[in-house]
Amino acid sequence: MYYKIGPQWHDLSFSKGGNAIIPKEDIRNPMNIIRYQPYPQSELSSAFDRLVALREDMDRLFDSPFASFFRTPGSIRTWSPVLDVYQDKDDFTVVVELPGLKKEEIDVSLHGDVLTISGERKAEEKKGEQGFRTERFYGSFQRTVTLPAAVDAKQVKASYKDGILKVVLPKAEEAKPKQIEVSVS
Repeated sequence: MYYKIGPQWHDLSFSKGGNAIIPKEDIRNPMNIIRYQPYPQSELSSAFDRLVALREDMDRLFDSPFASFFRTPGSIRTWSPVLDVYQDKDDFTVVVELPGLKKEEIDVSLHGDVLTISGERKAEEKKGEQGFRTERFYGSFQRTVTLPAAVDAKQVKASYKDGILKVVLPKAEEAKPKQIEVSVS
């Protein structure tokens, strides 16, 4: 491995004690050790690397214990429940994780080929207690899914059990795949 020490590149050898053997003339000019790059990095690539490092630093800042000072309610982090969409030849199935909600707090609507699931999780009020650490999200949410084919709106069924919402949307007859028989002439 080659490292830049001072103005020159050196192959550092390590003795059994783990100490690097560095030429005496380079000891008086202490510098940061920089990993050797066999191919020079372009300016654009270097700029992107700096942007990635900046983003990582910002992420660490907002995940730090001081994050609550920088966060205004609903601005940086909002609650967006996770969902999965599956399809088979007859149906689309949407599964959404909504722990801690009652079925009365969930709204499901279908407009054409757009399914919208919305609701609100209210914060529990505890008198005389101050949160030491709060990681759960509260507030309103809305998830919208555009389906790739038409559905039969009259046959849509939704069920909610153990914090999981499952919406089954049967495909419209014109959207279902059809088998076409080939005739021999």
